[in-house]
Amino acid sequence: MATSEDLAADDAADGAAPGAARRRPPVLRGQGPAVAVVAVGGALGAAARYGAGLLWTTGPSAFPWTTLLVNVVGCAVIGVFLVVVTEGRPAHPLLRPFFGTGVLGGFTTFSTYAVDVRRLLEEGRPGPAVAYLGLTLAAAMAAVWAAAAVTRRLLPRGAGRPV
Repeated sequence: MATSEDLAADDAADGAAPGAARRRPPVLRGQGPAVAVVAVGGALGAAARYGAGLLWTTGPSAFPWTTLLVNVVGCAVIGVFLVVVTEGRPAHPLLRPFFGTGVLGGFTTFSTYAVDVRRLLEEGRPGPAVAYLGLTLAAAMAAVWAAAAVTRRLLPRGAGRPV
């Protein structure tokens, strides 16, 4: 634990008067625009996920097909998006946080996936729970991989893509 002498020595080394309050740099210094676009994107993505749930409702004890579909579609879209922004033409620096982190982060719902697995287990349905657990993981990984591979093949050669 620091003593008052240690703090006074630190203040003197910093050029501050002894006992003066230290100024710390703001945590989000310069990150306001990125935080704002992630928040807006997240709200849009969450609204889209909510809309998907309204369009394709699943009963409380039914298999969670909507969540599975949303997560797989979101992973496919992120596969396309990340290839385009990293290997395609240069994009605006706020596009990736807005769409990749915000929209797609708000749209995909792996927390609901975990809750759905728990619900299926609590209902005494370990078979569907394990199937859902594995199917979501396999389908999401396959979707992002396939979408990225197809997008790489479709990108024009001169679009900033590595040769």
